[in-house]
Amino acid sequence: MDNYNNLSASEKAQAAELQRMIAVEQQKAQFQAQVHNFTDICWDKCMDRPSSKLDYRTETCLVSCVERFIDTTLTITNRFSQMVQKGAH
Repeated sequence: MDNYNNLSASEKAQAAELQRMIAVEQQKAQFQAQVHNFTDICWDKCMDRPSSKLDYRTETCLVSCVERFIDTTLTITNRFSQMVQKGAH
């Protein structure tokens, strides 16, 4: 990190942009991993037997399953954010 101080302003800007792009790609990868997780869990929970079409019960189960995971994830994320904010004050 000592070399960072020796960079020109242009090189520092490029490094910052590269870090931002890496962070965006990491967020995309985390999102994809979460989607795969939802798919695996909800598929195992809701699919009795594979068929060419989803019946109403299976479709409803899949939608409800994913919505519960999203709600739970948001609740945990919000709670964690509140805890961090309280700890920072």
